[in-house]
Amino acid sequence: MTNTNQIVGRYGERLAGRHLLARGLVLLDRNWRCQSGELDIVARDGPVLVFVEVKTRRSGRFGVPAEAVGVDKARRLRRLAAQWLAAHAAGNRQEIRFDVVSVLLGGATVSVEHLRGVL
Repeated sequence: MTNTNQIVGRYGERLAGRHLLARGLVLLDRNWRCQSGELDIVARDGPVLVFVEVKTRRSGRFGVPAEAVGVDKARRLRRLAAQWLAAHAAGNRQEIRFDVVSVLLGGATVSVEHLRGVL
């Protein structure tokens, strides 16, 4: 990933975090890393543990950011979530959900869309 892409990605993750907080979610972890990869955001939405993938694009030229989350990425997120749960001794019977936050930076306008339970 280039430095510019990293900066854009981090900015999108900050916007996503603010968006989730404004909607009442409690952020538990950001950019959690292990050998298998990284989880962007882990949050709690009431009793539900939420694993959030954030996708940010600078324009809609190649479609909305959420379209970049395909089957392989969803599979990897599920594996990472299992590792996060094991590392944090989270309860076995917790309800979990996989969300995507799509951030589109369009010049003077910024669009943040929270897609719940899409993975």
